[in-house]
Amino acid sequence: MKTVKELLQMKGSAVHSVTPQTKVFDALKLMAEKNIGAVLVLGDGKINGIMTERDYARKVILLGKSSHEITVREIMSDQVLMVPTTQTIEECMGLMTNKRIRHLPVMDGDKLVGLLSIGDLVKEVIADQEQTIKQLESYIHS
Repeated sequence: MKTVKELLQMKGSAVHSVTPQTKVFDALKLMAEKNIGAVLVLGDGKINGIMTERDYARKVILLGKSSHEITVREIMSDQVLMVPTTQTIEECMGLMTNKRIRHLPVMDGDKLVGLLSIGDLVKEVIADQEQTIKQLESYIHS
């Protein structure tokens, strides 16, 4: 199975982020423009948290707050699990499943080098399985 580093080389390493002071509405606009489900919250060059669509739904809409008035700091999840580039796709899938999360920042030492979603991992697992099936079919037919 591939490592996170190999997946990022194919997927790309773009990470979209906001600051803790960003208004939730502006963070949502960025997420919509980039067609992503989460943004990292960076402050002083460090990961302060992550804001997801789930955070918005549960901490803004359901509580009757206004996304124009509150900041990302007020709704972000500040406990962020991160993985090194050496982690395997399979290990990341297990971690995301066990912790019930959908996004994992990728670190190379102290440097943020990417962000993986559960969708990225599922696509990779499916591609890997399709490759295995093709190899088995080729073996059987030869």
